[in-house]
Amino acid sequence: MARQFVNQLTDGQTVDEVFLASEKQLRPNRAGNLYLQLRCSDKSGSMTCMMWNADQRHYDSFENGDYVRVQGTAQFYNGNMQLLAKGIRKSPDEVDLADFQARSMAELDRLASELAGKLRAIKNYHLRNLAECFLVDDEIMGRMRQAPAGVKNHHAYAGGLLEHVVTLTNLALAVAPLYPEVDSDVLVFGVFLHDIGKLEELTYTPDLGYSDAGQLLGHIVQGVMLLDKKIAEVQKQSDDPFPEELALQLRHMIVSHHGDLEFGSPRVPMTYEALLLHHLDNMDAKIASFRQIIADDVNPSSRWTTYNPALGRKIYKPTT
Repeated sequence: MARQFVNQLTDGQTVDEVFLASEKQLRPNRAGNLYLQLRCSDKSGSMTCMMWNADQRHYDSFENGDYVRVQGTAQFYNGNMQLLAKGIRKSPDEVDLADFQARSMAELDRLASELAGKLRAIKNYHLRNLAECFLVDDEIMGRMRQAPAGVKNHHAYAGGLLEHVVTLTNLALAVAPLYPEVDSDVLVFGVFLHDIGKLEELTYTPDLGYSDAGQLLGHIVQGVMLLDKKIAEVQKQSDDPFPEELALQLRHMIVSHHGDLEFGSPRVPMTYEALLLHHLDNMDAKIASFRQIIADDVNPSSRWTTYNPALGRKIYKPTT
């Protein structure tokens, strides 16, 4: 029997399938009765799952990050597909990991190799040395292959951060020559660094979530901390001190890449490279969100997706 992927479910469809569980909660309804809520996901997407009349026994029967077999019915509700479960049980022996990996290891190795090549092609001596300090760190580069770029909004899958950074690097190299004021080396390195703190902010083995440090500090602060750690390492290995003005530019690109104070940046972009990074980052994130929303849309015959509250719009689906 063919697998029932999240993005293939239709309203009223009977479901008997294995999913990755996360964000489980035991919650009371208005009448005070308990129900179990969790997020069920596979490589195609994720959805909310609810089991009515649950109790502590159901909650304790599996952990976040476990694979669970869910039996129930898919239901279209409030613009999204959800799953009403009749039964949920831990299912460690029925898992095909390929069903939960959006990108193959071969693809991730190719992306990592492409990124390394772009960073090693940087002409600025200090930035090239700093890049090497990151690239030879097996733990960091290994986590780059695993980390998502987000939990829900864009590139929310293993290797999503690496894919996002490589796409942005290619965009930066294509756009920078159009603006002679822009230092392409600084821009490319800022692209590499802008979300590096997500290696610490997020948890992703196997379920996606936030670490305690991520909740308390966030990836912007954690990114600056990691950058400063690597600058200290490269200075220890080299006779040349790392230029403080260059370090300030890189820190500024990390802290301003969200673009506006209301979106979490403690500073707005104030250099050419920071401004360009913000707009390229926002563009790639939005395109990835559009792509995922269209893929997950529960009305395949409609020319429009359902309204998406996060983006504040419907999305037109062109004919293919």
